[in-house]
Amino acid sequence: MKILAKFIKRHAKRLVAIALIFGLFCFTRLPALSATERDILASRFNFTSLPLPELAGHSRKFVRSVHPSLERHAAWISAVGASVALNDLDKDGLSNDICYVDTRTDQVIVAPVPGTPQRYQSFALEPSNLPYNSSTMAPMGCLPGDLNEDGLMDVLVYYWGRTPIAFLKTQNSFESLQGNSYVQQEIASEQERWYTNAATFADLDGNGHNDLIIGNYFADGAEILNTKATGVESMQHSMTRAYNGGKNRVLRWTEATIGNNPTVQFKEVAGVLDEKIARGWTLGVGAADLDGDLLPELYFANDFGPDRLLHNRSQPGKLQFALLEGEKKLTTPNSKVLGHDSFKGMGVDFGDINNDGLLDIYVSNIAADYALEESHFMFTSTGDTDRMKKGIAPYVDRSEPLGLSRSGWGWETKFGDFDNDGNLEALQATGFARGEINRWPELHELAMGNDQLLSNPNSWFSFKPGDDLSGHNHNPFFVRAANGRYYDLAKELGLDAPQVTRGIATADVDGDGDLDFAIANQWEPSYFYRNDSQKAGKFLELRLLLATDLAADVAA
Repeated sequence: MKILAKFIKRHAKRLVAIALIFGLFCFTRLPALSATERDILASRFNFTSLPLPELAGHSRKFVRSVHPSLERHAAWISAVGASVALNDLDKDGLSNDICYVDTRTDQVIVAPVPGTPQRYQSFALEPSNLPYNSSTMAPMGCLPGDLNEDGLMDVLVYYWGRTPIAFLKTQNSFESLQGNSYVQQEIASEQERWYTNAATFADLDGNGHNDLIIGNYFADGAEILNTKATGVESMQHSMTRAYNGGKNRVLRWTEATIGNNPTVQFKEVAGVLDEKIARGWTLGVGAADLDGDLLPELYFANDFGPDRLLHNRSQPGKLQFALLEGEKKLTTPNSKVLGHDSFKGMGVDFGDINNDGLLDIYVSNIAADYALEESHFMFTSTGDTDRMKKGIAPYVDRSEPLGLSRSGWGWETKFGDFDNDGNLEALQATGFARGEINRWPELHELAMGNDQLLSNPNSWFSFKPGDDLSGHNHNPFFVRAANGRYYDLAKELGLDAPQVTRGIATADVDGDGDLDFAIANQWEPSYFYRNDSQKAGKFLELRLLLATDLAADVAA
């Protein structure tokens, strides 16, 4: 006993230090599930992977040709473009048509979803009747929607290097879907060089017509993809507070016609977004009614600067928005306060994750386990929506306790109930560029440097094909366990193959009552994942059709 007492006295400091280390380890160790628990949780899901159709006869590339001043980091500039959407384009009552951008060929491909009946031949949406230069322009995304309100699904395609184009489906296109089923029309009133990475439709003023919200990236008028241009192009002015990006725009729907030569008109609303909101480097745009007044709020997920949440205070014919910002508490890091972050917003989705009847906001950032020390956001509503009238965003980030804070270099994110149990699963697109040479040290050095140098592309590190930044991530599939925390079950579900993904789309493609999903990969094949779960719960299917004046005119 004396020997033990003497030992403790002699090594007291060391023993206290060991106890503290052990205690802190237990305190900071993340909750984990046993292998058995993970397998039980994963048994509710089963997906079959099918490659998306490609069009033959086109050469492939794996990096973009860019402005001479940007050539040094061409692979960085080439990091965006892949996008995917699922919808009912052929009016058969199922969302079994896919529209996606294949960056390897710069094509916007429309096709039946793999594994469904081949009702028509795959084809590309090409702006053959409008000004288009494939050497200086590239598609970035396709957005299905009934633009001219005739009951037929049209497609909006947005680009780098030009303004978006509406592909309007004609009334005589009921036979077999093909490229000439659409007429092409400019959306903007003037020909300009936009660099659009995000777009969505929403009825912003409650007048019954869907308006268009555009999120732009590089400055308007830039020559990013023009290899013959002169001068020096500008990168962002800051890694955390950059307001020199392309101008975000809100365009109100004004009128449309139908028939074999359909048209639609949108008018840009000047002054509805102030300069710092309009000039962020936007990668994601979301619209959802967050306070229950039937008007959608807007969320801009911005690279290199704070995200923006706008409270919708519009009236029919008059758009008005107010900036909402969260409140900082004693233990809240600055970047966890909505609207004050310095993270790299990439994608946004909405879902009621705490079952209070109000939508919460899921935002992806660059959230690798190391590197820039960022996290994703899971902004959950406090329920006090009246505070929005005072400019306060009633949201608290709960990404850490919910297990949704980290995954990789995030892009698009999606909620979906894939087993019909009433709980939302969360999907995330991850990865930046796949190669063999790790360039994280160079990116760290750049990110910690002087912002005065950042906008000059000559100060950037070399980033070419073969270089790697988070190029070996897998796309997580987060499932909520009984303890309320989310766990990534991609490995158990066979979804853990490394991919460099940009876009995700979800829909019940085959009408069996469970959600399927598709992903769009950058410079790689893209895939559809059919939900073959045998344990999915029951579902209620509703097909709601809204009559419009234009459609009524056709019927008459």
